[in-house]
Amino acid sequence: MSEFWLISAPGDKENLQALERLNTVTSKSNLSYNTKFAIPDFKVGTLDSLVGLSDELGKLDAFAESLIKRMAQSVVEVLEDSKGKVQENLLANGVDLTSFVTHFEWDMAKYPAKQPLAGVVDTLAKQLAQIETDLKSRTAAYNTLKTTLENLEKKSMGNLFTRTLSDIVCKEDFVLDSEYLITLLVIVPKPSYSQWQKTYESLSDMVVPRSTKLIAEDGEGGLFTVTLFRKVIDDFKVKAKENKFTVREFYYDETAIRRERDEMSRLLSDKKQQYGPLLRWLKVNFSEAFIAWIHIKALRVFVESVLRYGLPVNFQAVLLQPHKKSATKRLREVLNSVFRHLDQVAAASLLDASVEIPGLQLSNQDYFPYVYFHIDLGLLD
Repeated sequence: MSEFWLISAPGDKENLQALERLNTVTSKSNLSYNTKFAIPDFKVGTLDSLVGLSDELGKLDAFAESLIKRMAQSVVEVLEDSKGKVQENLLANGVDLTSFVTHFEWDMAKYPAKQPLAGVVDTLAKQLAQIETDLKSRTAAYNTLKTTLENLEKKSMGNLFTRTLSDIVCKEDFVLDSEYLITLLVIVPKPSYSQWQKTYESLSDMVVPRSTKLIAEDGEGGLFTVTLFRKVIDDFKVKAKENKFTVREFYYDETAIRRERDEMSRLLSDKKQQYGPLLRWLKVNFSEAFIAWIHIKALRVFVESVLRYGLPVNFQAVLLQPHKKSATKRLREVLNSVFRHLDQVAAASLLDASVEIPGLQLSNQDYFPYVYFHIDLGLLD
C-alpha cells in the first residue's frame, strides 16, 4: 500500500515499551511495517506561538498536498501517450516516493533546525508559493499551445462536411483566375457515385463536361470536383441539393492554405521545444514540493507532540505502513489499545476549555490518544 500513518507517543519508559509492544503485535499479525521517523530538536519558543504554528502548518500541509497533486496531473498531461512512464518521473531526491518517506532524513542545509520554527515554516511556505506561481505560468503557456494545436488537428479529423480541406486539395484540382469559370467541391454519398457520374453534367446549364474528379473519401462519401460557369452557381447548388449532393463551400486560396500549414508546423515545433524543458521542470520541482511536504508533516508531528505531551520535549515518532487496506481497522484497534493509557492525559487537558489542543487529531470524528497524521501517496497515482 502507498498509505502511511505518522504517529508519536511520549518518550518515557512506559511509552517506549508501548511502542515495542506495538512493533511486536503488528509484526506478528502482519499488520504494518514500522520504522522510526527522525525529527530534529527544534527551538520550541512559547506554547502560544506553537498553537499559531499548528494552525499555519495545517493550512500549509493541505496546500502542499494540493500542489503536488496538481504537479503530478501536469506530468500525466504532458506525457500524453506515454502515461506508463508517469511514475518514473514522480520521484523525490531521485528515489521513489515510498522509499523517500520510509528513509526520511531532515534536510539541515535547506531547513536549518537551529533557526526559530516560524522561520522554517516561512521558508517552506515561500518555496511552495514560488513553485505554484511558476507551475501556473509554465503550464498555462504549454496548455494554450496544446489546445490551439488540438483544435487545428480536430479540423483535419472530421468528416468531409466539417474538416479542413487544405491538406486534401491541391492547386491542380481547380480552375483558377478565370473570369467565367469556377470549380466547386461536391460531397456525394458512396451509394450515389454512379448517379453523380451520370447526372452532374445535366444538373444545370453550363457545366463543363468530364470536369469531375474524385479527390478524397471518408466512410460516408466522396469529395468530387466539378467545373461550371460562375453565373449558374446558385442554380447548380439547388439542383445538387435536390439530388442529395452537397456543395461544400470552399474556395482555393493558396496563401491561406500555406498560412494554415505553416501555423500547424510552427505549433508542432513549439510544442516539441517546450515539452522537454517543461517535463524536466516538473520532475525537479515535483521532487522539491514533495520533499517540502514531508518536512511539513515532520514539523506538524513535532508541534503537535509538544502541545500534546508538554515540555521538556520528549517523544518518539513512528512511521507505519499498513500492509493492506483490509487490515487498517485492526491496526487502528491495536494502536488505540496500546496507547489507551494516554487517554487520561488527554481527557484532563480537554476539561480545560480555554486550552486548544491541536494535536488531538480527528479523522471521521474519531479521537486518537496519540498524535496522528496520514500520508496517502495513492492520491498521486
